[in-house]
Amino acid sequence: MAKPNYSFAKRQRDLAKEQKKEEKLQRKNAAQAEQAQLEQAESSADETADQAPTDEAPNA
Repeated sequence: MAKPNYSFAKRQRDLAKEQKKEEKLQRKNAAQAEQAQLEQAESSADETADQAPTDEAPNA
């Protein structure tokens, strides 16, 4: 029977761990970008709502 190559198995585990870490980082960055995009859209909507003319007479 062949003897197990522990260094190969360790390297494969390390590569899998690094890949998982990278995927997690990408998901995190994508979520942050999406959140920033939503905040920007909301602030743009708020600015246009603030600039919209009103038909009400000012209180005197």
